[in-house]
Amino acid sequence: MYRSSQTDFQYEFGRFIKILAYLASIAILVFAMFLLLGILRISSFAFNTYDSYDDVPYNKVGLLLGTSSNVAPGQPNEYFTNRIMAAANLYRHKKIDYILVSGDNRHASYNEPRQMMQALLKAGVPQDRIVADYAGFRTNDSVIRAHKVFMLNKVTIISQEFHNERALFIANHLGIDAIGFNASDPYSEGSNFKVKLREFFARIKCVIDMYILHTKPTFLGDPIEIGSTEKPINDGATTPDTKKAEL
Repeated sequence: MYRSSQTDFQYEFGRFIKILAYLASIAILVFAMFLLLGILRISSFAFNTYDSYDDVPYNKVGLLLGTSSNVAPGQPNEYFTNRIMAAANLYRHKKIDYILVSGDNRHASYNEPRQMMQALLKAGVPQDRIVADYAGFRTNDSVIRAHKVFMLNKVTIISQEFHNERALFIANHLGIDAIGFNASDPYSEGSNFKVKLREFFARIKCVIDMYILHTKPTFLGDPIEIGSTEKPINDGATTPDTKKAEL
């Protein structure tokens, strides 16, 4: 009798484990399909990007997404250089009136917005046409802050095409009327492969951030209207490290 009860328990327990494994497999499959559809949705925003200065529509503000100016000491980052060139040319072609430079300034020794501002000034963009967002730690932060802090409902996002697609996906999710202008990719195939491999995982995280976690930016701040002052604007979301970097 005892052996029969033990056998029945083992049978029922094994059956339960099989059902649990089956349900888990279905859940993983559904989640994988959800991520795949999200990634395909991001890629579809390639149709909202432009490569030609003649074809791209006018928007008052261009959002220039940040990256480091160097890949190593003394070695310029072509992603950075090409984005600066694209933003400056958009301004010269009168396709934008202001450039919102948004990047990472998490530490006083690393200041993407300052690097972008200095490069744009060298490229001939007037100082009063450059606006700095020092709290664009991630693409998610940059786009949300452009909408929530800098009150942009229409914007031209400036980066490489693969990056623009993800930024436009975020903008669309927020209800922003956004287009992308594609800066050129670097000539180095090795560099492109590494960045685009990283982009694949960034897109997975982006889908999860937007649809599941509803991730908020690290900092928000008081609303700032671009073009309401003739002086360069520094946003109010400063930290002790940010303040040191601005000195």
